[in-house]
Amino acid sequence: MLVINKNNFIVAVLILMAILTLSGCAANNVKTSNNKTVEIKEWKTKNGARVLYVYAAELPMVDIQAIFDAGSVRDEDKPGIANLTNGLLSHGAKLGNKKLTVDDISERFDSIGARFSAGASKDNASISLRTLTDEKWLTKAVNTMEAVISAPTFDNKELERVRKQLLISFEERKQSPDTIASEKFYKGLYHNHPYAMPGIGTEESIKKFSRKDLVRFYKKYYVAENALVTIVGDVDMAKAELLAEKIVGKLPSGIKAKSLPAVEELEATSFVHQEFPSTQTHIMMGQPGIHRKDKDYFTLYVANHILGGSGFGSRIMHEIREKRGLAYSSYSYFVPMSKRGPFMIGMQTSNKQTDEAIKVLKETLNEFVNNGPTEKELLHAKKNITGGFPLRIDSNSDISSYLSVIGFYDLPLSYLKDFNQRIEAVTLQQIKETLKRRINTEKMFTVTVGTRVN
Repeated sequence: MLVINKNNFIVAVLILMAILTLSGCAANNVKTSNNKTVEIKEWKTKNGARVLYVYAAELPMVDIQAIFDAGSVRDEDKPGIANLTNGLLSHGAKLGNKKLTVDDISERFDSIGARFSAGASKDNASISLRTLTDEKWLTKAVNTMEAVISAPTFDNKELERVRKQLLISFEERKQSPDTIASEKFYKGLYHNHPYAMPGIGTEESIKKFSRKDLVRFYKKYYVAENALVTIVGDVDMAKAELLAEKIVGKLPSGIKAKSLPAVEELEATSFVHQEFPSTQTHIMMGQPGIHRKDKDYFTLYVANHILGGSGFGSRIMHEIREKRGLAYSSYSYFVPMSKRGPFMIGMQTSNKQTDEAIKVLKETLNEFVNNGPTEKELLHAKKNITGGFPLRIDSNSDISSYLSVIGFYDLPLSYLKDFNQRIEAVTLQQIKETLKRRINTEKMFTVTVGTRVN
């Protein structure tokens, strides 16, 4: 029997009203999005955390994120510690004199229709909340988020439970050719750099972690000077200031994490194959690419859109799928990070076509680097990118995601406003010059995972 209490019913109605409001204003957003401006305001909390805020009154909701420079690049000699620490934040916390279990925390968010999540990437770790702005619901959601961030308990029983889950997941990862290829790709590109190690860590390291390890990592990196708070939604400036102080105000100021080491260039072309019992071979090819503040970011963004970032309109898709039928899909992309993330080309193809597919990928990349795109391709790419950009900042969650990137990577606050202008400014000559300077086709690393056919 389904039981609906009064509070849950009210929350459901309010959320439904919000969704209907969004669907009702979506047409206006699309229609006026080319002229839409997102005003970002910035300040610091009393203990030193940076805050970025955007007022958005369209919905009675607010998106709040706390981002810390506490990703897997901070694991050092304990692979997986960042991921495990972040994952256990919501598995127990102290709220006043009350100790909340993982079920208590989940129930507190569920009872008011709030969405809560946490996760760690290579560069950072985040805690995110979406909730209604009615004071009754907002207060409960924010109080719970504050407890998770400021007073996690790192309960030993929860540590053991999550440890077992992670160890099981390692067995599943061994059955995923895509995961195997990705891990080997990053290792081959970055060697001893922090980017080389998978965020989940290793079976050996996960087995050794103690509660003290988690607490030590938490105390070092979950501090105000190492934090960014983003707030987007239907709360005014004064309320946003109070929310930021509430969310991270109890954290010690601490010390900002040190800058990461530079990424070294590949010394030569190399190739790694991993046998795997499958009918398809996964192919990943690339080299270190660009970082978030790279001076060539926009030029290579446009160039990659033409090469392999635009689906069926891309060079790679045309050569691989449309002309030869070697794969259902193929791609290329840059992954900009704090330091140089990878430039990657990839696809899946039948085992017997692997050699031909790699040959075509290399030839397509060589031709593009040597000669660049056509004027027609450039114009089409600009139109496609700038025309679609307003839709990528169409919702509060979209804006919130961009704020986390802008704030964490210290990009200009005018980034969203200037985006289309920067794209339009890219010239054909810039692309040709930049491709030859930034992509060395003689120093590519290739990984294949599948069954080799002689």
